[in-house]
Amino acid sequence: MELGSITTFQPRLKVLNRRQALAIHTAALEILEKTGIKMEHTESRDMLAGAGGRVFGKDWIRLPAYLAEEAIRSAPRQITLYDQLGNKVMPLTDENPFYGTGSDTTFTLDLETGERRRCILKDTANFAKLVDGLENISFTMSMGNPEDIPKVDYIYVYAFAEMVKNTNKPIVFIADRGEDIAKIYEIACLVAGGEDQLRQKPFLLNYSEAISPLRFPEHVMDRLIFCARKGIPICLPSGSNAGGGAPVTLAGAMAMGIAENLAGLIVHQLAAKGAPFLFGPNVSALDMKSAVVSYGCPEWSLTQAALADMRDEIYGLPIWSFAGASDSKVVDAQAGAEAMFSIITAMLSRCNLIHDNGYLEYGSTSSLEMVTIANELVAMARYFANGIPVNETTLALDALERVKNAGPQAFFLMDDHTFENFEQALFLPKLLDRNRYDNWETDGAKDLYTRSNEEAKRILSEHQVTPKDDAVLKHIDDLLKAL
Repeated sequence: MELGSITTFQPRLKVLNRRQALAIHTAALEILEKTGIKMEHTESRDMLAGAGGRVFGKDWIRLPAYLAEEAIRSAPRQITLYDQLGNKVMPLTDENPFYGTGSDTTFTLDLETGERRRCILKDTANFAKLVDGLENISFTMSMGNPEDIPKVDYIYVYAFAEMVKNTNKPIVFIADRGEDIAKIYEIACLVAGGEDQLRQKPFLLNYSEAISPLRFPEHVMDRLIFCARKGIPICLPSGSNAGGGAPVTLAGAMAMGIAENLAGLIVHQLAAKGAPFLFGPNVSALDMKSAVVSYGCPEWSLTQAALADMRDEIYGLPIWSFAGASDSKVVDAQAGAEAMFSIITAMLSRCNLIHDNGYLEYGSTSSLEMVTIANELVAMARYFANGIPVNETTLALDALERVKNAGPQAFFLMDDHTFENFEQALFLPKLLDRNRYDNWETDGAKDLYTRSNEEAKRILSEHQVTPKDDAVLKHIDDLLKAL
């Protein structure tokens, strides 16, 4: 049987056709042109006015469509993140999904007691080290706002330093204002070996947020312009949550969120043409019963899949999204169901930088166990999304002939083809249980939560993070002491 070369089809999720995508994009441009945005940052407002924006009222400005079109053209189509050792590990392009954790939770589930308690700095260290040891979690975020910070004004500087000390994977970081992002940048330059080295091989990306609807505060724009001019990749999603910060209809929420993203992109490209910008609003839903922004809802997965379609049809820019999160308060069946739903849809949509894996309680609580489970779920989703290779080896006609000729007692487990290919052909879980009942019972009858708890403890105990140079660590400690 002569097959030649057969390309493997990889399944994709598509939710918008081109006409729908163009209609949402046109609505976003109309919001910028007719409604305008509230730009509270003087330098940004002056840049926009100088480029053709029309100022009206107090701090409001309308932006012509051509500014958005120019900004889309000038922004890079690929953002490459490196690890802290200088290796290229995250090329953010259309086909590449990368999963990571989140930030800013108030609480965490204690690994020893299971108790929901306030986050401390040690938790940030533990999450970073766990991510460093998980093969399917590509980047880390702080996963908490520690309450034991010596100076609360520099909470994000301390968190960033703790992540640097405990992982070599890329870091997505938060900052509050120009002063603390400058300190974070100083630490990053120490790790990279200088400003030029960091610009050439960035290992960090800043997460900032506009305020929906259509408001751009001064401190947000300070960070945006800082990152643009320093060449630090940045994303600027908004709080365009359907029914809260945005219209309750998903198309309307997307149009407004995209308008906010485009406004940020325009300023960003005016500040530094060609600087790296990750596109994508956070369009979740405000639960009408509890008044919380849901992290387990299908709406968020649907809108980010739609945004991936718009990337393919219109923008061409790498996009920001979420997955692996839940509204459940504990690691239970609801947490697993909601996490897997968002992980597989993000994978099938080919979103690029996918954060919030490990969140519980609508983003209020973090869990080391949930991150460990997400690592396994990402592996399962990736296996599915890779499709079914069809070639001479996978069709296995030779193996079938050998088994047939070996007699009636023969079966494929005995054939060399099985032993040579099973590790690539099959999904082999590390955390999910497939034992026979007797073996499962003998091993302690452990449920998934227990197994994930033990695995997280094992990684934190056994995994060795490649250490930074002592001189770099001393400089970081000296910087923190001087705050």
